Amino acid sequence: MVNTTRTADGAATDAPVRLSPRAALPALCLTQITGWGILFYAFPVLLSRITRATGWSTQATTGAFSAALLTSALVGIPVGRLLDRRGPRVVMTAGSALGAVALAGVALAPNLPVFLLAWLAAGAAMAATFYQPAFAAVTRWYGPRRVRALTTVTLAGGLASTVFAPLTAALADHLSWRTTYLALALLLAVVTVPAHALALRHPWPPPPRDTVSTSVQVKSVERDLGFWRLAAAFTLSTLAMHTVVFGLVPLLTARGAGPTLAAWALGLGGLGQTLGRTLYAPLATRTPVRARTAVLIAAGGATTLALAATPGPAALLVALAVLAGTVRGNLTLLQATAVADRWGTAAYGRLSALLAAPATIAAALAPWAGAALAGPLGGYPQLYLLLAATSALAALLALN
Repeated sequence: MVNTTRTADGAATDAPVRLSPRAALPALCLTQITGWGILFYAFPVLLSRITRATGWSTQATTGAFSAALLTSALVGIPVGRLLDRRGPRVVMTAGSALGAVALAGVALAPNLPVFLLAWLAAGAAMAATFYQPAFAAVTRWYGPRRVRALTTVTLAGGLASTVFAPLTAALADHLSWRTTYLALALLLAVVTVPAHALALRHPWPPPPRDTVSTSVQVKSVERDLGFWRLAAAFTLSTLAMHTVVFGLVPLLTARGAGPTLAAWALGLGGLGQTLGRTLYAPLATRTPVRARTAVLIAAGGATTLALAATPGPAALLVALAVLAGTVRGNLTLLQATAVADRWGTAAYGRLSALLAAPATIAAALAPWAGAALAGPLGGYPQLYLLLAATSALAALLALN
């Protein structure tokens, strides 16, 4: 079948429309591992080296990184609209190039203000290269088979810390933090720029006609109270889940676990997250979308409550951390499929970016929220009780 469609850089063409280009999925898996690994996971590895070498405070240095995440949330909205119109090739290629330049700026920053500006540019690059644009590409190209493809992409993204945390540490053992970031910036450019430019050239299919596609329809969704209730549910759930992750080590050490065991629990929770992503596809075929959303968010709250209420032994706490990670893995794909399951794929980029923006902001604020609240509440167990209640509220919002 031959249809008039658009190439990934916007040019009209008459070409056979195949919704699953062979090169795109492995390329996106590779670039998600590389992008997340370098732009996101390298920072916590290098943080102590940066502050020690520069004299900048941990709060100010971490604040620059969090500003990048906030920038990503805001820039993601216009990026989503551009993705819907033109496809992922130009957006993700330009984002990759910007990310490499921004990291070079981070490495060469002579003072804290320049360091902050470089991270703001990196945040814009994140908006153009991380999960949301990859999800938009996969959702439009793979159509009804998108859940399996989305699962593959998120499984690959989950390997980013496994690959790049030790790689970054190994580089930093032999190089300064600045040279390490320069090496990573070069690697980011060499891997992701050509991968996006060459593998995302497949024609960009026109919006499906049986879904929300016209400007009037999209604006109607954006004004709908149900859309914003869902956004609030995802925001509260994301805030709770990310705060749980950042608070897991201090929670376990307060319960008597050693630092090494607590770190292992955090790492095993990541493996649980990978397992959870493999379970989402069969769950999605057997449950209605609204019930699935509420149940998974409530399950996140239940694991948080269990961690708050369980004093030990350590093995049980580790098992609960793995279970919590399994739920988080499902929640990642729940958010990735939320728009397509409810409003179709035509305006996926625009609507998913708008839906994800407040949740991304919540994720950026989660480390501060946990640290700021744990003391006044009396400790991390009490904080986890509050987070469990937050997830329960989110589940109620998802049901309405």
